[in-house]
Formats: sequence, C-alpha cells, structure tokens
Amino acid sequence: MGAKIKKGDLVQVITGAKAERGGDRGKQGKVLKVFPDSNRVLVEGINRVTKHTRAGQTESGASTGGIQVVEAPIHVSNVAVLDPESKKPTRVGFREETVEKNGVKKTVRVRYAKASGKAL
Repeated sequence: MGAKIKKGDLVQVITGAKAERGGDRGKQGKVLKVFPDSNRVLVEGINRVTKHTRAGQTESGASTGGIQVVEAPIHVSNVAVLDPESKKPTRVGFREETVEKNGVKKTVRVRYAKASGKAL
C-alpha cells in the first residue's frame, strides 16, 4: 500500500474545532514530516502546543529553556490533501500509467486527486 499523504503535500484540517473557536479546522499547511508507524503527520502551523523546556547551557554559552510554541503531530485521518486545481480537500487515488523514457516503456504508480483527476 502506497502512502496517501507525503512530505511536502499541501493539506487541510477537516476535523476539530473551527478557527473562530480556537481550533484548526479549515486551516491549510504543508506536511513537514510523516510518522507512518503512528499514522500521524506534522503540519506547518497546525496543532501548535506550548512546550516548557528546562534551562541549560549550550557549548557556546547561550542559555536555553523557557516556553516555546511548537507543532505537534496530528492523525492522518484528520487531514485531507488539497486538489491542485480547485484548492479544496479531496481524496487520493492511485493509478498506473505507462511512461516512455529513452525509448523504454515503464509502468509507474501515480497519486491523483479524485475530485479533478489531476496527478499529485
């Protein structure tokens, strides 16, 4: 089974509280990292949490620590890939296409947006 969501994809949050209620539903962002073992993705600007880090010193002498706001992973089922044509959330499908390169025909699996049929 291929990966429906990959690093670099533009996705939209489709579940949770709306933005006016302090949630992330409807927000869009780029996938920074995929965690296939836990079925989670890290999306830029989505699911931001406050993290308290203990104060310490680096080799250069700069003090670390304090309160940082970082992104936390979100479950894959809560995001949908955006259609490259309409910029709306869509499902992802797979199809096999034959590509000719240097006179050699090769069959490749292509991810495509189900709404428009455009390749991702």
